[in-house]
Amino acid sequence: MEPLTEKQQKVLGFIEARLRGGHPPSQREIARHFRLVQNAVYQLVGYLKKKGYLVDIGGHRGIRLSEAYLQSRRRADGIPIVGRVAAGEPILAEENIEGYVNLKALFSPSENAFALRVAGDSMIDEGIMDGDLVIVEPSSTIKEGHIGVVLLDDEATVKRIHVQRDRIALKAANRAAGYKTRYIKQAEKDVRIIGKVIGCFRTL
Repeated sequence: MEPLTEKQQKVLGFIEARLRGGHPPSQREIARHFRLVQNAVYQLVGYLKKKGYLVDIGGHRGIRLSEAYLQSRRRADGIPIVGRVAAGEPILAEENIEGYVNLKALFSPSENAFALRVAGDSMIDEGIMDGDLVIVEPSSTIKEGHIGVVLLDDEATVKRIHVQRDRIALKAANRAAGYKTRYIKQAEKDVRIIGKVIGCFRTL
């Protein structure tokens, strides 16, 4: 995308903050905030539209961030955190982005990688704790005995995975708590491997 001048960056930042708060600004409000005449704001907003940062959906407060700009922000911010994954009983893994995490300084995940927040303690012997983020590389297959994420109907869980003839074994890793390996027959549930765990980290 075309670079912005300092003034354009400030106006875009103001608009973005207001949109994030659910209050799209009018050009009059932008002018008042920056102490500019409205014609100057009209030109600034016009440049932001021309350079692809904003789109006009019509109306008094009809400016929105463009999809191209949002995509560029996502790439800059890192990979998405898309809800939670159970380490215990499976829970719904909602496709609901709660933030982004930038891991480029640590390793180079694929462009499709995503993060899931762990809920439960069944994998603590593998160093995966409740509240950790596991980094998942999408894949419909996984090497025997590797840690991955499995979707059971509409519920996701992280376990060490063993694929057998007509069933899949999900092995926990918490010896003290006595979690048992769970066996899921293909006919019982819609069982689908959605990715392999390639990393895990926690924030304090």
